[in-house]
Amino acid sequence: MTRKLLNILSLALAAAFVLSACATPTAAPAPAPTQPPAAAATAVPAATAVPAAKPVTINWYHISTAADQKAFYQKVADDYTAAHPNVTINITVLENEAFKAKLTTLMQSGTPPDIFQSWGGGVMVEYAKAGLLQDITADMAGGWGDTFGAGPLGVYAYNGHQYGVPRDMGEVGFWYNKALFKQAGIDGTPATWTDFLADVKKLQDAKITPIAVGAGDKWPAAHYWMWTNVRIGGQDAFNKAFSQQGGSFADPPFVKAGDALKQLIDMKPFEDGFLGHAYGDADKVFASGQAAIQLMGQWELGSQQTNSPDGKGLGDNLGWFPFPTIEGGAGDPNDAMGGGNGWAVGKDAPPEAIDFLKALTSKDEQCGEAKIGLGLPVVKGAETCVTDPIMQTIQQTVAKAKYFQLYYDQFLPADPAAASNDAVQELFAGTKTPAEVAKLVQDAYAAELKK
Repeated sequence: MTRKLLNILSLALAAAFVLSACATPTAAPAPAPTQPPAAAATAVPAATAVPAAKPVTINWYHISTAADQKAFYQKVADDYTAAHPNVTINITVLENEAFKAKLTTLMQSGTPPDIFQSWGGGVMVEYAKAGLLQDITADMAGGWGDTFGAGPLGVYAYNGHQYGVPRDMGEVGFWYNKALFKQAGIDGTPATWTDFLADVKKLQDAKITPIAVGAGDKWPAAHYWMWTNVRIGGQDAFNKAFSQQGGSFADPPFVKAGDALKQLIDMKPFEDGFLGHAYGDADKVFASGQAAIQLMGQWELGSQQTNSPDGKGLGDNLGWFPFPTIEGGAGDPNDAMGGGNGWAVGKDAPPEAIDFLKALTSKDEQCGEAKIGLGLPVVKGAETCVTDPIMQTIQQTVAKAKYFQLYYDQFLPADPAAASNDAVQELFAGTKTPAEVAKLVQDAYAAELKK
């Protein structure tokens, strides 16, 4: 399962309200003849007809092509329009790459959908700068914004303004084989980078391959550099580098992150052939018990089952722990790194689109998504609908994050994103130093900004 989401996109939302009715008074019955005459009743004026709500159409694009997922989202739309009969929701469902191509065309024509799939990050920011997205910051007030975890919500914000909302979010962390840890005499999981390196050494001493990594695909290796950057430089270093105001990707925090990673690389802890292995190759090594650890996203729960010899995976021997803190680093211990899906709002989306988006991101709908495997929910309270213990841990870890670092190859423009992946692969191969890696990324990013 690859995660090269390259240049993705963002935008739009939908919703609506208003029912109207009018009542006609009925005449009172005439008094019985044996009773005294009734006093003349005051005439009741006929009710003024309430005009019907103006018809509104919301255009919604999503990429959930599986039959059960399409059916789920169709029901969400149908339930909403049943309660808001003036609203029509037109749903367009496209496969990932087809969606990206279609969205590019729509953006170039200046006609984004009202609500559409987004991964946040750099592509969303560029659309926001171009005026193609709607600022929904004011709509987040009044409680809606408070229903989301702060970290995931921040992925869909730029410069203090909100342009979309998360749908799900997962964290890259270390998946490990409990049986192999026990065999190596490792009790518990490492909290610090020093502890982690010590555990790697214990695995090597026990003649166990410590780590599987598909460095041939580049992005699995890049996870390590992104994470060491988060731990050492934190949000401040990344924001300065991204804005190029008071910082750059060649600054000391990024070099030090490479130094920390090189400590691990120099131990030669990876499986034979790791530089040529794709993610699937490395996953088979891990899932078959030939390596003790793999750094991967939340999808690994299912992938290691698929790539195991019996199709069942490691079972009760599968564990997970977050990326360890690095001593002396500026990052908050609760910071997270990973990615997920969300919804962006197009510039011309009607107010009803925002109302529909609120319904789409309610706790009940988030629970429904979790039950059919659409991802880990980000709305508070919906975590109760996640049943797998490891996924519960990941969800809770993401929920605690005040800062969520999106994958560089989603956050950065395409060329510097590719340069980052390429440079880190060379660090793993031993052909580039940490300082050279940082400079390569900075040079690619600076060149992008001059375009």
